Amino acid sequence: MDIMDINKMIGDANSQKAVNEVDSSIEEVPAGEIVQLISFLLDDVEYGVDILCVHEILKYPEVTRLPNTPPFIKGVINLRGNVISVVDMRVRFGMESAPVTDLSRIIVVETQGKMVGLLVDNVYQVIRIPKHNIDDPSDLITGVSEEFIAGIGRLGDRLVVLLSMTTDLFLEEDAGGLDLLKKIQESMVE
Repeated sequence: MDIMDINKMIGDANSQKAVNEVDSSIEEVPAGEIVQLISFLLDDVEYGVDILCVHEILKYPEVTRLPNTPPFIKGVINLRGNVISVVDMRVRFGMESAPVTDLSRIIVVETQGKMVGLLVDNVYQVIRIPKHNIDDPSDLITGVSEEFIAGIGRLGDRLVVLLSMTTDLFLEEDAGGLDLLKKIQESMVE
């Protein structure tokens, strides 16, 4: 029997109410003009991934480290018989690595037909941003290369960095991004 957590339900309702109060104009925007994102935190900066790319969100499982992989590849996990590479987003973005906590999550996304896990500090919430509130990346962005960023979303007084789900997230200067992930996954299946 499932037990409902009333505190969580109240928190979710308050959170949604707060989002609507922050940008009440969202109700006036046609559904096709709104982008839904899973937002997460890295070093207190809020990032977002298009919800259509997200397959699931996992608590941090046991990760198998592989030799001779780039530092941003944390290892691989077994997800219902599928081997999925895990990318430490902090390391990938040139930040200092942080210890895994109870709030750490792996966001499993699909990029160009491949499943990849993104290790993040904390999954924050599902947010809706009108497309007209999303600006192109600018020169003001520091710490994360513009090649990783699809845009900057404005939600009230909050800014959300929208990630580009391209191969660039997984490229190393001398390696072939998804080819590297594919080789890792194939070697684990054999």
